[in-house]
Amino acid sequence: MTAVTEAGAIGYSRIIAPPGWSRWLVPPAALSIHLAIGQAYAWSVFKPPLEKAMHVSGTGSALPFQLAIVMLGLSAAFGGTLVERRGPRWAMTISLVCFSSGLLISALGAAVNAYWLIVFGYGFIGGIGLGIGYISPVSTLIRWFPDRPGMATGFAIMGFGGGALIASPWTTELLSYFGRDHVGIAETFLVMGLTYAVFMSVGVLLVRVPPPGWRPAGWAPSAKAAKLVSSNDVAANDAIRTPQFWLLWIVLCFNVTAGIGILEKAAPMVIDFFKQTSTPVSTAAAAGFVAVLSAANMAGRIGWSSLSDLIGRKNMYRIYLGVGALAYLLVWSVGQTNKALFIAGAMVILSFYGGGFATIPAYLKDLFGTYQVGAIHGRLLTAWSVAGVAGPLIINAIADSGVRHGKTGSALYGPAFAIMITLLCVGFAANELIRPVAAKHHRKVAASAVVTEGDRV
Repeated sequence: MTAVTEAGAIGYSRIIAPPGWSRWLVPPAALSIHLAIGQAYAWSVFKPPLEKAMHVSGTGSALPFQLAIVMLGLSAAFGGTLVERRGPRWAMTISLVCFSSGLLISALGAAVNAYWLIVFGYGFIGGIGLGIGYISPVSTLIRWFPDRPGMATGFAIMGFGGGALIASPWTTELLSYFGRDHVGIAETFLVMGLTYAVFMSVGVLLVRVPPPGWRPAGWAPSAKAAKLVSSNDVAANDAIRTPQFWLLWIVLCFNVTAGIGILEKAAPMVIDFFKQTSTPVSTAAAAGFVAVLSAANMAGRIGWSSLSDLIGRKNMYRIYLGVGALAYLLVWSVGQTNKALFIAGAMVILSFYGGGFATIPAYLKDLFGTYQVGAIHGRLLTAWSVAGVAGPLIINAIADSGVRHGKTGSALYGPAFAIMITLLCVGFAANELIRPVAAKHHRKVAASAVVTEGDRV
């Protein structure tokens, strides 16, 4: 038994599922974490009150969110191996402490009118909670559902996309109750931090890992799948030396950049688009738009990732990137004159954004095997860190510049949308270049050892 496997066995020993444990209890555990940390996708609801109460620009009000996404990618990259070794319960606990503490520090920052504390609390500390929490259930669910890996990763990541479905209207109600000044913002952060701590504890207590060598009743891998399991496992340190990893990095980065730019700016954007029309959008309706996008984000994570089990990962990313570029073009060209098309186009973009996240772990499994797939996934999420800065920066900087030059409506966002379409086209090309990983990168281990021991790591 390898040192890594021994370390993993120690970390997992307290949460190995007993005989008769239902694997369908694990998705709710993942959801309790991801629905909480998915609050990050409702950040745009905080932007207008923060800008008014604490006198920051649109670009400045994006900083906590941007830093949170940067820390998500970095903590996932550096913590991925630890998560694999110590298990999902350890990771979920770290996520709970960091994410809730970040909200509480943000509450203090708002209360004393110190914006830097909100950036530090929500962005830095909370962002670590996002990263560790995000990857905590992924490899566990892949091992519980080897017969449906795309669906499993959709479950694992679905809640993160749907977090704003809860957080957006809830945040709006809390701000309406407490007020939109810095004291009301502080009280909103406080309530959210305490509530999410309780909610996330459900996942910590519920999560289990399968016993070594476990398989679903009545299921056995096909001959082709068994051959792949025994031959194409790649260690995390070797995976990052392959062109496939970096092509996937580009694919994920540009798909995320295109989606996150809209998501972070969603509430102000929909108000801007229709401000000069006969059907302007109210603040409450804008919060509803954020919730609708969250629903699309969430649905895409389970729907599109499940479809990838049938049509393949490369074909699925062809849809995400190619059709996504067309959806951006639709929103840009006719969005201001047709509210229904604007909403529909944005929903398609966000469903592809969410689906891209949910499909990427299964794509990694197809290319690099199940061995250390969680650690490889963590390293790949550095693409999210870059996109988390680039997407909001492109949208906000261009919109802020447009305001200074007297532009209004869709004209504020035209150049940014052109950039997003270009990035999606580049991502499409990168996906086309992906081929199977060369045999020189595969682990030289006996087939039987990989099938059983790999599940323990």
